[in-house]
Amino acid sequence: MPVAHFHIPAGRFTAAQERKLLIDASTTYSRVLDSPIERVRVFVVRYDPSCVAVAGHVDSGVDAPYFTAIVLAGRPAAQRQALLEALTAVIVDALGVAPDAVRGQIVEVLPENWGIAGRPASAVRSGEIAARAAQT
Repeated sequence: MPVAHFHIPAGRFTAAQERKLLIDASTTYSRVLDSPIERVRVFVVRYDPSCVAVAGHVDSGVDAPYFTAIVLAGRPAAQRQALLEALTAVIVDALGVAPDAVRGQIVEVLPENWGIAGRPASAVRSGEIAARAAQT
């Protein structure tokens, strides 16, 4: 289920940096959530620099990546916070930006609202979800 989107201005980073971001974010997401890597999906979303404003300035040349990380509801707060920290560190390492320039959020999705092969995650992953609920 783990899905992440990294929003960045187009042309600011090399293909190698973006590839490192994709790979490192995938392995980090898997490790922090203790989820099989096969379930992880990570995307780079590029915007024309003229369509990005940072501190009220359009196409300022300031790199301020933003990410969203989607997880099934029920993950412990400590794990979600660790994911915020870890994905920020991945961005800093892969793209060479300052940590305080990075923003991100965790989006919790109810298992009945997430689809896996056309079926609700609540049905597909019911055993995992119940085990996680028992731990909290």
